[in-house]
Amino acid sequence: MNPTVGVIGAGRMGAPIIGHLVRKGFATQACDVNPGKQALVIGHGALWTAGPADLAAACDVILVCVGFDAEVRSLFAKGGPLRSAKAGSLVAILSTIHPDTVKTLAAQAKPLGVEVIDSTVCRGGEAADNGTLLSFVGGSAEVVARIEPVLRAYSADVVHTGGIGTAQVAKAANNLILWACLVADHEALALAQHYGVDVEALRKALLISSSTNGPLNTWGRQTMAWADDDMAIVSEMAAEAGISLPQAGVNREICRILKPKRYKLESYGR
Repeated sequence: MNPTVGVIGAGRMGAPIIGHLVRKGFATQACDVNPGKQALVIGHGALWTAGPADLAAACDVILVCVGFDAEVRSLFAKGGPLRSAKAGSLVAILSTIHPDTVKTLAAQAKPLGVEVIDSTVCRGGEAADNGTLLSFVGGSAEVVARIEPVLRAYSADVVHTGGIGTAQVAKAANNLILWACLVADHEALALAQHYGVDVEALRKALLISSSTNGPLNTWGRQTMAWADDDMAIVSEMAAEAGISLPQAGVNREICRILKPKRYKLESYGR
C-alpha cells in the first residue's frame, strides 16, 4: 500500500512534483504559505491542507520544498509544525540548504520517532515538469529504500550519496559545476560571435565535443534564479572545511553580473 505523501511548498519545483505523485497513485496532500496556490494544488489532484501542521499529522512521507535554510529550520523549531509529525513518519528535505542543518534537524527529530533525510533534486524546472529529475538521497540504506518509490514518481534517477547531509553536499557540487559551465559557455560563445562564427552551429557542435555540458544543452532557458544562493552555500561550506575554491568565488561574482543580461552575447564582457 502506498504511503500518504505530503508536500510543503507548491512552487516551481514542488508543484510539478505534486502532480507526478498523484499520477503515480500516491494519496497526496500539499500546502504553501501562499494561499493562491490552492487552486493549482487541487488542479493537480492533491488535497489542499490548512498548513504544515495538519499535513504533518496526516502523512507518512513529507517532502519539504521551501526556499531557504531559515524556512526549513522554522518548520522544526520549538512549537514548529513538523513537531506534530506522527511517529514513524519520514521527512525528506528537497530544499538546497547547508548539510549541517539537515544533520541538526535529523538529530532533533529522532527522539520524536521521525526520520529526517535530505533528498535534493537536480536538472531544473523542465525536468521537474517531465518527471525526469535526478534525486540525491542522504540517509541510511534502509530509509532510502523506503522512500525510493516516492522519489521515483518524479525522478528518472535516484542516487544514494551516503549518510544524512551528503545529498546537500552532492547538490552543492552539482551547482558549483553548473554555474562554472554557464559562465564558460557565455565566454566561449561571446568570443566566437565577435569573430563571426555561426554561434548556434557551434553550440550544437560543442554538444558532441569534449566540452559538452548541461547549460550548453539548455542554452537560453536558464533563469539563474538560485545562482547566488547556491554559491553562497558552496562558499560557506568551503570556508568551514578550510578549502580554498578560488574559481567558485570568481564565478559567484560573475554570475551576479551575468544574471540580468544572460544570453546577451553582444554585451558580454563590455
